[in-house]
Amino acid sequence: MIWLYLHFRHLLLDHIARSRQDPAPLAVLSQGTRQVLQACPRARQLGVLPGTALKTALNLAPELAMIHADDTRQAGILEQQAHWLYRYMDRITLYPPDGLLAEASSVQRLYGGLEPLQRQLQHALEERQLNATITTGTTPLAARLLARAGIHCCTGEHSHMHSQLEALTLPHAGFDDRTLQRLTRLGLTTLGQVFRLPATELARRLTPETLAYVQRVQGQRPDPQAVWRPPHYFLQRADFGLPVEKTQGLLFALQRMLSELESDLQWRQQDTDSLLLVLHHYRREPTRLRVRTTGPEHRADAFINLLRIRLEQHPLQAPVETLELKVTRFLERRTASHTDLLGETSDQGEAWHTLVSRLQARLGESALRHLAPAADHRPERAWSARSLTAGLPRHPGGASRLPLRPLWLLPHPTPLETTPEEWFSGPERISGGWWDGARVLRDYYIARLPSGQLAWIYRDSQQSWFVHGWFG
Repeated sequence: MIWLYLHFRHLLLDHIARSRQDPAPLAVLSQGTRQVLQACPRARQLGVLPGTALKTALNLAPELAMIHADDTRQAGILEQQAHWLYRYMDRITLYPPDGLLAEASSVQRLYGGLEPLQRQLQHALEERQLNATITTGTTPLAARLLARAGIHCCTGEHSHMHSQLEALTLPHAGFDDRTLQRLTRLGLTTLGQVFRLPATELARRLTPETLAYVQRVQGQRPDPQAVWRPPHYFLQRADFGLPVEKTQGLLFALQRMLSELESDLQWRQQDTDSLLLVLHHYRREPTRLRVRTTGPEHRADAFINLLRIRLEQHPLQAPVETLELKVTRFLERRTASHTDLLGETSDQGEAWHTLVSRLQARLGESALRHLAPAADHRPERAWSARSLTAGLPRHPGGASRLPLRPLWLLPHPTPLETTPEEWFSGPERISGGWWDGARVLRDYYIARLPSGQLAWIYRDSQQSWFVHGWFG
């Protein structure tokens, strides 16, 4: 069996850097020692290196942006990387804070070998502006040790993987300090030399736990892995080294996050109509913005336009330290019903949903309404104005069998003052309203008036004539 391991050398630093427009130097500080844990290339040019004290780092780079390492935050960022890796491989195990393990034997035939798979993964990393070492091994521990040592060994040849593992120096073999010191005193320098020791001698001179660890590295002892399964939601998080005070800085990060959402929806073959944007401030309650579309959507461009409008209407009340984008509602994707010879179509419904969604984002969800049919024979009560959130109008089942109706219905019938010159249809009797005390009894006709207008007129039970609508 072949295992593939991705070791992200400075995941937190890459995650923050790709969300910022500000080119200021950036560094990640360790939790307890107040020393630099990771530094971006510009910070390293200024002399800020891993291990540098905070005071020294600020003297070398006064405009240095800093963020403290946080285990919970890094675990969440690592899970974001597992989401896109799941599109290529399914049996994934998370090794917080900076590693992902996947079983590669079952998928290498799908990609035509491990090298094509590595190229696709490397391309995905470059798109996401991440740096990682991709390594394979015959056991989970072997792949992890080689990757953490910075050895690029993505091959399916067991002999090559084994030789790379044997050449691994002991400081990179994962032993604790006490065990490493004992092995060094025995004159051992590589992991291959440890492999050649008799098992009984290794257990006697060191500990049974060390023997069990070495056997897991070699594959002589079971090493079960907890398989990760993606949750049924989409979540992306952008952390900023310095708080963002302008909307443009948020849009820069949102563009990347929405591109990732579009890729995720394409992979799922689903759409969504609801986005939740959470803006985290310093010592203030988070700001929550929910953006809805009138129909299924997956395009990043459509989402970014809606979010730009919402952010323009809701100026930032405080600088933003962290930005979250979450989607929990997924809709089945529907294929176009009418296509041309090449299978392409211009989806008019998509253009309609885009227009309405933009109007709602600018004017408010309750500002737009649509006409919907109502179950009543009286023309003035056979329709209602409903909110678009209730769904687009649907034609009643018997609408195609109704007689011709005017496009212009008057708010209130007006008395007919002239005698029609020509009659076209009628009478159509409408009787109803007895159940609510507003009963009507009318005979409707379509007639042409002396002025040339085509009118929808009726005669009531009192033999009086009224105009109720006009045809175009």
